Parts: sequence; C-alpha cells; structure tokens
Amino acid sequence: MARFIAQRGFMKPLFWSMLNVHVHGKRNLAGMSGPYIAVANHSSHLDGPLVMASLPPRLTRYLATGAAADYFFTSPTKAFAPVMFMNAFPVERGGGRSKHKGLSGNLLTEGVPILLFPEGTRSRTGAMAAFKPGPAALCISRNVPAIPIAIVGAHLAMPTTSALPKSGRPDVHIVLGKPMWAEKGETARKFADRMHDQVLRMHDSMALATGFPTIADYAAEAERQKVEKAAAETPAVDQGPVEDGAPRTTPGTDAGKGTAADPAADDHTTDEA
Repeated sequence: MARFIAQRGFMKPLFWSMLNVHVHGKRNLAGMSGPYIAVANHSSHLDGPLVMASLPPRLTRYLATGAAADYFFTSPTKAFAPVMFMNAFPVERGGGRSKHKGLSGNLLTEGVPILLFPEGTRSRTGAMAAFKPGPAALCISRNVPAIPIAIVGAHLAMPTTSALPKSGRPDVHIVLGKPMWAEKGETARKFADRMHDQVLRMHDSMALATGFPTIADYAAEAERQKVEKAAAETPAVDQGPVEDGAPRTTPGTDAGKGTAADPAADDHTTDEA
C-alpha cells in the first residue's frame, strides 16, 4: 500500500510536472483483470515510470517492473528507488544461468502482473530493436495476455545521454493497446514479432499524428550519423605530388566522368554545370 501511495502521490505528480503527458487508449483495457505482461519500446529512463503511471490504477496496484540486474541492482542504494517506486525485480540481460532466473514466471503464477521491455536495453537512437522472445514465452507458458504500449517522445524528452528531462515540459504520448494473446500453436518468436509490429504501428501512427519522428526516421538519422562519423574518422588519401597542369583524380574514376563504383557511368552532371 505504501508503494502504491508513493507511486500515485509522489512519482506521478513529479513526472507529470516535468512533462506534458498524453495518455491514449485507456478504454482498450476496460474490464481487464488478472495478471498480464505490459510490453513497450524502450529508449529512455522515463519509460518505466511513464508506463506505471499511465496504466489504470486498478491494474498497477501490484505491477512489478523488470529492471536490469547489472545496472539497477549492483548495490542496495542504487536499487532503493526502483524497488520503492517501481516494485522492480532483477532481470539478467545476458541470458544463461542466473540466480534471478524464474522470477518473472513465479510472479505471474502468483497473479502479479509485470512490465518488461522486450528489446532488452534502452535504444541509444530512438529506433526499435527486435523483441526478444522471453516475454512472449512467458505469455504462452503462463497463459496471460500482453498489453502492447507505445511510448512516443520520451527519447527526445530525455535521451540516454541525459540525467533529467529537458526543460519546458516536452510532450510525451503513451498509447495503450488492446491485450494480445498468443495464437494456438504460435511460437514465442512469432508472438514476439507480432508484439513488436503492433508496438511499432502504434508508435508510428501517433508519431505521424503529433509531429514526432517515426521509428524509421530515428533509424535513418542514426545511419546518417554513423556514416558521417565513419567519414570523419577515415584518413585522407595522400596522392603525392602532382605535376603542374596534371589533374587530380580519385582512384578508380575518370576525371569528370563516372564514379569509383561504376567507372563506365557517364550520366553525371559535372561540378561546372
């Protein structure tokens, strides 16, 4: 009870005072009860508190949040806030054998809903990675639904390089989708892909409606920055001394004609045109 009061009486007012939060789709969860797994895209430390505070109170009274064991549970001091406000439990990101193995399944068996981020880590760029099959496998083995949730704008409001949200109460949109169940005979991998695609559709639909970048936009920008960084780190080619009157050319090209990739091409406009 103390945790629930802390969440609703302190955490939510605090984050809502720093951000302009818009919650969409609450009616998709009308009448829902019992354990579930909330799954969302992940690109900011804002994501967990935003999801926790955006879901209807009746669905979050006992909600537990999976948090990276190697980040949040390295010391009691670091674990205090996540445990106090998010009912956090440790999740190993590396997979394999672990003393924490089975916690998620045990919680669901006991009727406790959980929040997991299936990408496994925060996106540094805002783009989405594939969903790992773990949450989908839990849905199948424990016969519980997944609630797909799209978080739009949190990456811009507080990227991974920031310790606090940007000033000016930036807009953030939380989209709550309809519960999803695994289909008969569906594998965890296929169900995870369906979850991913649904979250992506929800994100991009809201992003286009509100002027935010889509997932593809984030990915394209990340690729552009990667190419620029690689170009900046590539040393210039020393072509040696050039005799007076001799043209400088790039190896593999005919000056003013063609490209290194396609020397035969001659349909390019020259710089002088």
